[in-house]
Amino acid sequence: MKILKMLPFLALGFIALEATAQTEAPKGFSKGSVVLADNSTVSGYVKDNIKRDAAVIVFNEGKEKSYNGSDLVAVEIAGNNFICIKGDFFKTVCSGELSFLQKSSDASSTASFNGTEAMFNNGTEGNPGDYFIYDTRIKELKLVSKKNLNEVTTRAFEGYGPAIEKAKTAQTDIAKLKEAVEVYNGRKGK
Repeated sequence: MKILKMLPFLALGFIALEATAQTEAPKGFSKGSVVLADNSTVSGYVKDNIKRDAAVIVFNEGKEKSYNGSDLVAVEIAGNNFICIKGDFFKTVCSGELSFLQKSSDASSTASFNGTEAMFNNGTEGNPGDYFIYDTRIKELKLVSKKNLNEVTTRAFEGYGPAIEKAKTAQTDIAKLKEAVEVYNGRKGK
């Protein structure tokens, strides 16, 4: 009889535990969102499998769903922004008319299926960790290396002297190119 009297309290306790569990991130997940290829957004908790599988897992409304880079336009995970180009994920270092990106995945060996036929994604050039300049107006992605730094920046910065001068300081460390991209994006009279 005592068990029957305690049953409503136990039920309320389980409901409270379930409600608490819904507001906490599952293990390995962080708060985030994805922008799908149709430009719709799915928010929830996101698990970063970018480096390992060129994919993310989204936990939303009690369900998990996996997305690879070719399913997505962009991802935000715990304040870090990524864009997806040809199945690869690129961390956004800075954005604007030109974006400075760092490659985070290698989707070249990722298979997608068209019915039962496997198709392999070619991905993008370069390796994870490489830097790129992405022209958002014409959707052009250019790998930047020490060998081609002057050529790529002269073309990307369209002869804008202050940005080209700032880019010269990146010869020893390509990551410093971020400052030159910010100078270009901040120019007056675009």
